[in-house]
Amino acid sequence: MREIRAPAVAGSFYPSDPHALREDVIRLLQSMRPRVRDPKGLIVPHAGYVYSGKIAAAAYACVRRPVENSLRVILLGPSHRVDLQGIALSSARWYATPLGEVAVDDQALRLLRELPQVQLMDEAHRWEHSLEVQLPFLQVQLGSRFSLVPLVVGCAEPREVAQVIASLWNDANTLVIVSSDLSHYHDYETARATDAATSEAIEQLRFEDIAPEQACGCMPLRGLLYFAREQGFRVTPLDLKNSGDTAGPRDRVVGYGAYAVH
Repeated sequence: MREIRAPAVAGSFYPSDPHALREDVIRLLQSMRPRVRDPKGLIVPHAGYVYSGKIAAAAYACVRRPVENSLRVILLGPSHRVDLQGIALSSARWYATPLGEVAVDDQALRLLRELPQVQLMDEAHRWEHSLEVQLPFLQVQLGSRFSLVPLVVGCAEPREVAQVIASLWNDANTLVIVSSDLSHYHDYETARATDAATSEAIEQLRFEDIAPEQACGCMPLRGLLYFAREQGFRVTPLDLKNSGDTAGPRDRVVGYGAYAVH
């Protein structure tokens, strides 16, 4: 991979025009009232903005731009296109969106490469949307006051993901974001019931009770909940909907939830 990881889903999941994109994100964020201030972690959906943007905004509205120190944002998402054992780093030094380039935290990546469950695999990042769609929200909310640790998570145990988070954890200057949708392609009422059960497990930090069919990002999600339980954190739900509530038909829906870890 070249030094800049170029956007792969601009123009499909979100607008490719910088002005339109910024306006869309600002509009979504301004429609939200933050329920939690300065969370330690977020769980955020990753569909196209027309489907899950409002639910994502409920999470990002809780994040405030730091006055002094920059945030280290540990961003973990599932691998949709590449079979992956463990957790993949990228060799890119910058992640780009139509709003500009985000610096990758090289120091963090050097630390992570010492862990046995972590490997360098650019192909896991090249077309992966689960990380990319989070960046415009971060760019609008934080400006340039953050660095990025982009991690694509394949088959990994909760404790392995938690170890990655713990190795970079700094209580004051770290934000952990897990990118995950919920259930896929049920009818509307089945999805509501399934997602309600998953949401309860998330709120109660019961990572053992979340399976891949309940959340496409279950691997990074379970790792964050494992870490949160060890740290004595709690989870507050911010929004729970599906594509039948936002922009799609109700016979085959995808679930979306937003949560704050604090």
